[in-house]
Amino acid sequence: MRLADHYLHQTDTRCLQKPSNIILGIDPGTLVMGYAIIVAENDKIRMLKMDVLKLSGKKNNFQRLELIYKKVEEIISQFKPDLFAIEAPFFGKNVQSMLKLGRAQGVAIAAAISAGLDVCEYSPKKVKQAVTGNGNADKEQVWKVLQHILEIRDDRLSLFDASDALAVAVCHHFQRRSPLKNISLKAGGWKDFIAKNPGRLKSK
Repeated sequence: MRLADHYLHQTDTRCLQKPSNIILGIDPGTLVMGYAIIVAENDKIRMLKMDVLKLSGKKNNFQRLELIYKKVEEIISQFKPDLFAIEAPFFGKNVQSMLKLGRAQGVAIAAAISAGLDVCEYSPKKVKQAVTGNGNADKEQVWKVLQHILEIRDDRLSLFDASDALAVAVCHHFQRRSPLKNISLKAGGWKDFIAKNPGRLKSK
């Protein structure tokens, strides 16, 4: 398996169990990239930084990708995170938009791998589920819960891309603390598999 494939398929226990303290969360985007840094100390977490990188639409795609790579490098150099978590691109109908978003995500991941970081990827639904308990929560609900969890008193938020990145980092913290959460999800998957593939079951 190639190195990039290894990090993109994060179901191994290292992502869930490594006793890291600083987590970098990224919400990838072609025009706006959200990023956030949290510190995890035992069961307590606090936010160090939450912001966005705005990318000019006047620059071509490759120039923007270069800026994303350099920004992630800069963040890693400044905060020296132990772990890197990123939101997976959602599946949309616009193929070109999906391709651009996938490239933006890949560049951010490449910067993290180059820095020697473990990389974990979470779907938007998984992030919402981990933070709010509801995989269909809207961005405003996610932000309100994050304010409560991290005791953020300043409720000003310019862009949800920043809070989305914060949610990714918090989601990863919860996943490391509670690796058994994945088991319940897999159980549901088996029920669906059995229902759809009755012929695959063998009696002894």
